[in-house]
Amino acid sequence: MLSSIHLLKPHLLSLLRIVSSLVLFSYGTQKILHFPAAASVPPMGSLSWIAGLIELTLGFLVLVGFQTRIAAFVLSGLMAFAYFIGHAGKSLYPAQNGGVAAILFCFVFLYLVAAGAGPLSVDALMQRNRDTA
Repeated sequence: MLSSIHLLKPHLLSLLRIVSSLVLFSYGTQKILHFPAAASVPPMGSLSWIAGLIELTLGFLVLVGFQTRIAAFVLSGLMAFAYFIGHAGKSLYPAQNGGVAAILFCFVFLYLVAAGAGPLSVDALMQRNRDTA
């Protein structure tokens, strides 16, 4: 059983990348594109709006797996800042300060910096094309 799970490891990495970035991307679409509709939308140019723009653009890059390591590095830092700026001052405990998602995103994207995009990505496709050329 472990050997069959081991065979799935690269594809599960791609799945982790796709699902994580899709969720983060949806935060960006809500802040920038106002979809899905939210009770409040950050004003254009505010810190939250800029974070949404980064979530939208880099979230899409990670979603498709293009320049994944660079985009994931920036997103990991963004989520660390989001935690310390928006959540840590409210309480020491993430479950109480609302920062659970920010912490998880921070470390998932940090993992993607080290692990890469996986086989189901533009990065992998470009590498295969370079290898055959």
